[in-house]
Amino acid sequence: MTPEDLPKLYASAFGKGDAETVGTWLAPDADVVTLTGGLAEGAEEARSLMRSEFAGIFAGAKLVSGKGRLRPLGPGATILTQRYVVAGARDETGAELPRIGCQLTAMLVATREGWRVVNWALVAV
Repeated sequence: MTPEDLPKLYASAFGKGDAETVGTWLAPDADVVTLTGGLAEGAEEARSLMRSEFAGIFAGAKLVSGKGRLRPLGPGATILTQRYVVAGARDETGAELPRIGCQLTAMLVATREGWRVVNWALVAV
C-alpha cells in the first residue's frame, strides 16, 4: 500500500467489510477513530472495532470517493485527507440511513515493511 493507493484501497475494503486488510495498513500502535466515534489503540483493537462496524451499521454499505489530497511532511511521512460519502448504512432495525459525508485524515510513515498508518480518523463532515 502506498499513500497514493490508500483512498481507493480503503473504499474497496470498506465495501467488502474487510477489516483484516485495513488492519494490515496500520502500525501496531496506531491511533484510530472510526466514523461511529469508536476509538482504538493499536492495529488489533482497530481490526476488532472495524469488524464489529462492518457486521453492523456498515454491512453492505459502500464508500463513494470525493476530493483527496496528499501533503508530504518530509522524507518518509505524509498526511492524507480524503473525502467520502457513505451510502447504504443501516440502523439497528435494518432501515437505510441517509448518506453520510465524511473525511479520512491519515498520517502515514515509511517503515522497513512499507508505508504504515500511525493515525487514522474517519469523521463526519
